[in-house]
Amino acid sequence: MTYHYKLMPSPVGELTLVAREGKLSAILWEAERANRVRLGELIEANHNPVLLETERQLTEYFAGTRNQFELELDFAGTDFQKQVWQALLTIPFGETRSYSQIAQQIGNPKAVRAVGAANGRNPISIIAPCHRVVGASGGLTGFAGGLEAKQYLLTLEDRGQVKMAF
Repeated sequence: MTYHYKLMPSPVGELTLVAREGKLSAILWEAERANRVRLGELIEANHNPVLLETERQLTEYFAGTRNQFELELDFAGTDFQKQVWQALLTIPFGETRSYSQIAQQIGNPKAVRAVGAANGRNPISIIAPCHRVVGASGGLTGFAGGLEAKQYLLTLEDRGQVKMAF
């Protein structure tokens, strides 16, 4: 399977935007861990319409003028992972959820660790807001882009005050 990519500078480092068949497939971090997201062959495509639209919407997000994304997404993963990633899309801008809350939301309250593992493999960072998932105490936990990037995104969204919804 062939994927197209475009590099995008951002306040949280260079992002690699990846699309396949007219849908966004991944947003990868500058210091991406090998095999965190499994993709096929990557071909640079700086004029791909999906990637240009993703870049435009992310630029607006980082500028503070967008709080919702309107992109077609192509999640590649197990059924369980896709269920977790869909749950991420329901977390409102400026709010957070715990791993436990996500596990409850998907109807599997004992799957907290599995939710954490699926969250860590989320291929479409920022758009599917895995940065909005925090520890039960409200503290920041692991993040593929690094904890500084996670804090930056939460601060950007909430203007410095993280709200935990219970």
